[in-house]
Amino acid sequence: MKLLRRLHYNAPVTLTFALVCLGALLLNIATEGKSNYYCFETYRGRLTDPLMYFRLVGHAIGHSGWDHYINNMLYILMLGPILEEKYGSKMMLEMMVITAVLTGIIFNILFPGSALLGASGIVFMFIILASVTNAEKGRIPITFILICILYLGTEFRNAFRNDNISQLGHIIGGTCGGFFGLFLVATGGHKQ
Repeated sequence: MKLLRRLHYNAPVTLTFALVCLGALLLNIATEGKSNYYCFETYRGRLTDPLMYFRLVGHAIGHSGWDHYINNMLYILMLGPILEEKYGSKMMLEMMVITAVLTGIIFNILFPGSALLGASGIVFMFIILASVTNAEKGRIPITFILICILYLGTEFRNAFRNDNISQLGHIIGGTCGGFFGLFLVATGGHKQ
């Protein structure tokens, strides 16, 4: 019992996101893929379908299976608490939602016959954002440039593979992370 009292929900947005994604994965398993199709995959649909708008965010919550979920959550649980401590829970949630929505919209426009599923856009946003966390106003860290070249360069190179991985989602997420990081450094953004 003493151990339970010592546990601290240290990164509420990060931990809640991981739990919601776990719930969505379990629901998808229980519904044999139907919940992903209706709620947690984004694909071009009718503008009159209210679920289409939910799926613009919901695609980041759903995962195709345990490996997909675990691979994304490893990065999210590793980087999320650090970023949430630096920028605050509210700012992190806003950046995650913006990244998911932009990724969903751009994906639906460019790939009308495909579906997008998973939090990898948010993972790449976290990776690139983390590379800017110690930047000073008016300066661009060399580590940021190298991370962009290595992570995003690899995604551009892999974009022409037929591997069921959305490199576009990674590129958009990373671009969002770079934009958010540099914008927050320039404006002195901090916890709210």
